[in-house]
Amino acid sequence: MANVTVIGAQWGDEGKGKIVDWLASRADAVVRFQGGHNAGHTLVVGDQTYKLSLLPSGIVTGTLSIIGNGVVLDPWALKAEVEKLSGQGVKINPDNFALADNCPLILPLHRDLDGLRESAAGAGKIGTTGRGIGPAYEDKVGRRAIRVCDLAHLDALDAQFDRLCAHHDALRAGFGQKPVDREALLADLREIAPFVLQFAQPVWKRLQTVRKAGARILFEGAQGVLLDVDHGTYPFVTSSNTVSGTAASGSGLGPSATGFVLGIVKAYTTRVGSGPFPTELSDEVGQRLGERGHEFGTVTGRKRRCGWFDAVLTRQSCAISGVTGIALTKLDVLDGFDKVKICTGYRLRGKVLDYYPAHAADQAEVEPIYEEMDGWHGTTAGARSWADLPAQAIKYIQRVQELIETPVALVSTSPEREDTILVRDPFLD
Repeated sequence: MANVTVIGAQWGDEGKGKIVDWLASRADAVVRFQGGHNAGHTLVVGDQTYKLSLLPSGIVTGTLSIIGNGVVLDPWALKAEVEKLSGQGVKINPDNFALADNCPLILPLHRDLDGLRESAAGAGKIGTTGRGIGPAYEDKVGRRAIRVCDLAHLDALDAQFDRLCAHHDALRAGFGQKPVDREALLADLREIAPFVLQFAQPVWKRLQTVRKAGARILFEGAQGVLLDVDHGTYPFVTSSNTVSGTAASGSGLGPSATGFVLGIVKAYTTRVGSGPFPTELSDEVGQRLGERGHEFGTVTGRKRRCGWFDAVLTRQSCAISGVTGIALTKLDVLDGFDKVKICTGYRLRGKVLDYYPAHAADQAEVEPIYEEMDGWHGTTAGARSWADLPAQAIKYIQRVQELIETPVALVSTSPEREDTILVRDPFLD
């Protein structure tokens, strides 16, 4: 039995929630290994819809769900999400949910700094969710973070508070803000500590036990590879590594445990927030994709930008993340188009490129080279086998996997868990 690592192979919002939910129902443990509550997964199970932003998707099915050390945790957001899901009948307790004790915390001062920076940036805005993710990762790397384990030792944190507040007070002064209210922050942490600490433990140790028992582990990525801080469209990226290799460092299990890498790929391309987007469509076609695909962020509600499928970017993502096979989602959004297009390369100042350049100026200038295919007028919605798909839709899928040089493992044809065509079982690979 293989473990499975799920990552988004575009800019996020590829439909990971449904795929992870489908896999989680067959897994023994689900692990979040990076990001924070800026991620958003929508799960549709029967007549219930669950919106998750921090908890691993396995929690809905009662599967052991773990937040690893690579995540930055807003403890108040966690409490709110637990309470909301509990109200929907989901049972969450230390038996089915564990939290890494070395996980860094997102504090109110991180949210403050995030908002102040974006407000002051003007045209240079990155397009963050304003939830403090970036500043929390900065403090982690700067060795001044408050971690989950510190909540059990709040009376011994004077030196750490000195380092943290010295840094943030200087930044806040630059924005004309008052220093951090240390007493208020400490009081807030004392209040939330008992809730968080009930779930805290060395999760690397628990995962080792699970692995030795032969259990199936599902590693759940948050944002897409194109938002990776190293390999994404810098600086319009998130503040962590989103590639599959992060599953090892962000969980404490090591690279040999990550198994089959499943890249989630939408049948067209979307992006939320600022940044380059070579195949973006600002016409009625882009509008149609957005409306049919219900392209609004789960967490922020922001409208997503839409465009044709970019095979160059997706091939690059799959290569960088070592994707074994892809799950193609939202194919039904393309139903009814007379023609569909796929970007197969770029032109940059007279040269043809088969990769996406690293520099922002080059990224802004590339022009997509399209290959046009006939569309299909039958429906793919709800299909559960190849026989249910129109012939031209199958040709589209085949062309996608040829261009991205990665085979299709699953095809998702609706938000419903069972509306999935299984080509290759990641857990049995």
